[in-house]
Amino acid sequence: MFYVSEYDNETLEGLNLPKRVRIFDTTLRDGEQTPGVSLTVEEKVRIAEALDQLGVDTIEAGFPATSEGEAEAIRRISSLGTKSDVCALARATQRDLDLALKTGVPYVHT
Repeated sequence: MFYVSEYDNETLEGLNLPKRVRIFDTTLRDGEQTPGVSLTVEEKVRIAEALDQLGVDTIEAGFPATSEGEAEAIRRISSLGTKSDVCALARATQRDLDLALKTGVPYVHT
């Protein structure tokens, strides 16, 4: 465990914390919604590779209903063979679910 303060032990005492925290990263989907940010397919692939190297548990690769370019990035990322799980975002509609599944991701986040 990492401590930054001598008061951490006192603060953590009595808490029932999990032994492991899973990281679900949304950089490739939610991060691109930041004003002025637009990532190419190659940039998204490089970011996904970096997230995998960091040990992120799940990478939300994107929202394929947005565009064909987004779907292509998700296809490329899902085929990388990462240790991280890769998922796509979809609204709970048949069209969105079909588009997400066509990217080859094993998981869909709705």
